[in-house]
Amino acid sequence: MTTTDDTVPIALINELVDHFKSNQKTFSTFSDQLRSAISGDSTLATLLHSVKWRVKDPDHLRDKLIRKAIEAHKKGLEFDINKGNLFHKINDLAGMRLLHLHTRQMDKIHKALMDIFTEYQYPLYEAPFARTWDDEHRKYFSEIGLATRDSPSMYTSVHYVIEANTRSKITGEIQVRTLAEELWGEVDHTINYPHESKNPACKEQIKVLARVTSSCTRLVDSIFFTHTMNPENDTE
Repeated sequence: MTTTDDTVPIALINELVDHFKSNQKTFSTFSDQLRSAISGDSTLATLLHSVKWRVKDPDHLRDKLIRKAIEAHKKGLEFDINKGNLFHKINDLAGMRLLHLHTRQMDKIHKALMDIFTEYQYPLYEAPFARTWDDEHRKYFSEIGLATRDSPSMYTSVHYVIEANTRSKITGEIQVRTLAEELWGEVDHTINYPHESKNPACKEQIKVLARVTSSCTRLVDSIFFTHTMNPENDTE
């Protein structure tokens, strides 16, 4: 993103991006260690379909910081990100996505992740939460002890932000979602990231896709519920 807006502190943003670049190796190591811990867990091996991970592209970080500066100005707030707090203000510089098949696996996944965080001494930076717009999903997440937040963009995903157990106090984000929700996420990310689509029809279609995705998730949930109710089948 390029801008000539005087309200955007370009010099500071460039300094922040350079600071991240100089620490990218630390984020890569953190990501690799976390991926190893999760991929090697025997409980998660029976629950997860796949694991994705990445360290944020510096250009995408620059775009994100510019957007945050513009948003802060519109709200009459100060852009308060600096080198001292960058790695805590921006939590997705190291990111991981865990994909699974159906919603009710989340209880066991959550417990397994919390055990891993304890074992490997990854402190939670904030309490985990589920972002969702669906009332049924909100009820389920509350039942298994996960706080919920509204999702205006109409996607469902569980978020964990943890700190690395290193001298450099960096954070990383783990998102857990179903394969159906991942479809919506990939489409939305392609259309709206790093810059939101200006096409009204496209925005409406993505909302429709969110509803279709929710229906797909419900159907998969129902299939597995029926499967586990059959005593001849193995249960998870």
